[in-house]
Amino acid sequence: MYKIIAIDMDGTLLNDHHEVTADVRDALHRAKEQGVKIVLCSGRPIGGMRRYLKDLKLDEEEDYVIAYNGALVQNTHTNEIVSELSLGYEDLKLLYELSIELDTPMQFFDAENVYTPNTNISEYTVLESFINQIPLRYRKIEEIPTDILLPKIMFIDEPERLNKVIAQIPASIKEKYMMVQSAPYFLEILHPEVSKGNAVKKLAEKLGIKQQEVMSIGDNGNDLSMIEYAGCGVAMENAIPEVKKSANFQTRSNNENGVAYAIHELVLTR
Repeated sequence: MYKIIAIDMDGTLLNDHHEVTADVRDALHRAKEQGVKIVLCSGRPIGGMRRYLKDLKLDEEEDYVIAYNGALVQNTHTNEIVSELSLGYEDLKLLYELSIELDTPMQFFDAENVYTPNTNISEYTVLESFINQIPLRYRKIEEIPTDILLPKIMFIDEPERLNKVIAQIPASIKEKYMMVQSAPYFLEILHPEVSKGNAVKKLAEKLGIKQQEVMSIGDNGNDLSMIEYAGCGVAMENAIPEVKKSANFQTRSNNENGVAYAIHELVLTR
């Protein structure tokens, strides 16, 4: 019996219209009624997850969420923080200077906003603000408080251009941070100990849940660590090859109720 199901959002829980279908919603509710903890586990900022948590009734007592690719693990009912790993102002300055050197846009987050220091604001930063329904702020780096805590910083660019940028990042920088490409146009830069897998592990240990009692469902590179950690890793049909290779089970695509199919096959019928 699986006691936690950690579920990625974009490309997994949500279809391509950013919707939770009726079939997926029903499967989540049925699993929760059986005592399974449903934990949304996303690269999204916490502000971009709240409306889904409320809509799916995942903000009740003893419900949890994992945001910013694992930088934040939080009780959604009490807001108690289980784990939080952040970057600071010196990291922001270093990565901003690198973004200038590599000629790529960047964005970063605090608890409620997405910021850009670029006067020519990237369309992908605008998209991030729109999808997550969080405010977008333009701020020069020197205007940012030096005590700021940053769950993540991102380089953003057209996919072909971003791949070239990633190849040019110095090894010393890659060793200093956790870097994961969560979409063809997003490179996420986080505290070196951050990953979805580590976050799911910390939550399971807090709740006294064994590794083999954890199921994780995902599609992209930032999901790989939780797919590998879980007792049952589930890859979406639309997942990248690395995720499919590491998974124990492959479900249908995000546009074919893949999360509902996996829960039905692996939880509700057993």
